[in-house]
Amino acid sequence: MHPMREVLKHQAAAEVDLVIALGDLTDHGSTLEFSEWTSIASQYQDQGIEFLPVMGNHEHSFAYAVEWIDTMKQYIPEDAVHMPGSEWVNYYIVRDNVLIFGLAYYNLPLAFQWIKDTVSSMEEEIEHIVVASHDGLIGAKYGQTREQIVDGTKDDGWVYDVQPEIRKFFSDHDVIYVQGHEHQYQRSLVTAKTTLQTLPSSATPTGGNYRMGAYTQIMAGNASYKGYEFRYGERELVQMIVSQKNATYSEGNGSDHFDVNSSILTFNGPRIDYQSYYAEHRAKSNAPEFAFDAQWHLMDKFSRSLNRCETMVYPNSVLDETRPVLVFQNQYMSNDCYADDGSFARLAGGINNTFNRTDSRTRDMGFTPGISRAESLNDLMRLAYQWLYIPHERWNPNLNSPLRVVPDYENDELLIPETTIDLKEHVTLSWLQSTEQTQTDILIVSGTQNQTGIYQGAYGGRKDIQQDNGLPMSQTDGNAKAPVQLPQAATQSWDISDAQADSYAIQFTGPEALEPQDLILASRSAEGDWQALTPEECIVEMGWTDDLLSAPPARPDGCGDTPLVGLDTTYGNRWWVVLNRDAELALISR
Repeated sequence: MHPMREVLKHQAAAEVDLVIALGDLTDHGSTLEFSEWTSIASQYQDQGIEFLPVMGNHEHSFAYAVEWIDTMKQYIPEDAVHMPGSEWVNYYIVRDNVLIFGLAYYNLPLAFQWIKDTVSSMEEEIEHIVVASHDGLIGAKYGQTREQIVDGTKDDGWVYDVQPEIRKFFSDHDVIYVQGHEHQYQRSLVTAKTTLQTLPSSATPTGGNYRMGAYTQIMAGNASYKGYEFRYGERELVQMIVSQKNATYSEGNGSDHFDVNSSILTFNGPRIDYQSYYAEHRAKSNAPEFAFDAQWHLMDKFSRSLNRCETMVYPNSVLDETRPVLVFQNQYMSNDCYADDGSFARLAGGINNTFNRTDSRTRDMGFTPGISRAESLNDLMRLAYQWLYIPHERWNPNLNSPLRVVPDYENDELLIPETTIDLKEHVTLSWLQSTEQTQTDILIVSGTQNQTGIYQGAYGGRKDIQQDNGLPMSQTDGNAKAPVQLPQAATQSWDISDAQADSYAIQFTGPEALEPQDLILASRSAEGDWQALTPEECIVEMGWTDDLLSAPPARPDGCGDTPLVGLDTTYGNRWWVVLNRDAELALISR
């Protein structure tokens, strides 16, 4: 109850109007635990906050349907539309232009056809889709793909038959999938095809901007006394992790605290803003001595719109001899991304030298002939590589280990060895319509400053990325990932509120009809004001080249504290700027 109070206090202060409670609202499904949950939730419901409770495995296993319905029908909105045959278990609501599904534990594959039918009937009314359930297809500890497909039962197709279609449908519809269950925080992209077939996006002359072909998955973290270690690691065949935080509160290799997490999605027309916060605590029960006042810290964020291009920027730890296979790019580079007014922009330079690192722990899987889907260890290995992991070949590199899955024939088990995983940056270029203050549409650059050089073990214990080797066999050449020399500005802090991105360049080209001498490249401040990135006398008139990152041109005195901004009139109204943070950019009048 102590963490729950702090989460709702934090979200109410942030003017949240709808809370998705992602299951396991109780531990043993008891009447007492339901009353404890409602005693806190009702206070915020009285303030006008809506709740969307979904059923976790602890309710599914320990509670009675009668008590779940009697309790939760006071919170599930009256206008919710219930799935036939699963009333009070699966339902959806619409708020403004957002369609939100609430699904019970293990119900995603069962509800998938209903989700498709609902989306098809509402495509003209909605712009955003959130699917909320207690668990998901791809987990950190669990995950239906591992549990029900790779480690599943022979001829059991209820997940097997629809898993690829779910990934494609969610990717096509830009779904944000939120889940609990795992007791750790993680944000990742789950791909429709495979990660090595999911290319950075751009635009085509006939179709305009297009996305990468992946959906966003958010494990909401912790609001309880539990903290789980990172088991099985990144399922890199279809998953790219961009944020991961564990706090197991255990002696030795764990942390000295739990985390409680509060994550907030804000929808405004075509725009989505996301912030996730953590606070440390040591509450192991509802006893008064465990009460605490949460000290919240920003640990993850993104801002984007529906009209966007995106890329995955990999860390500089990828060895030079590793084949790029079209996706392993550690530079801030992209193709052009177009606005409706004819403006276009691209990432033009910079290297991802600041990134987070995390370890997983060794896990095993077994099989039972005649019962398991797998009939042998080799068969189990085949399934693991078909559904979860990339088999390492020179032309098909696995950045997490050349031996990702290992059959232990002596013990008749399949091992997924511990490994060290370097996180990626999901960088997006999004467009919004111009305002009265701008002469062009607005570009949102997001995803550059979410990582600070943190290295944590599988149980949440701190390591030093500049001193500590990664785990054995974690590099593509069979060695351990080496320590990393971080830039001086890297904070190595979980709090990203003052994080500084690696220096990168953005090229912004305005419409041909606008005269560059009348304009200046500007950014929007946190307060919403538009300000020129640099004074007019500090603009350099030259085209962008990569060596400007290391050897900037001379500028007049007084310009050194402002971003390096250039105007390239050879290509008309073309501007560029070197930044070390996310930004919102547009051309404004001088």
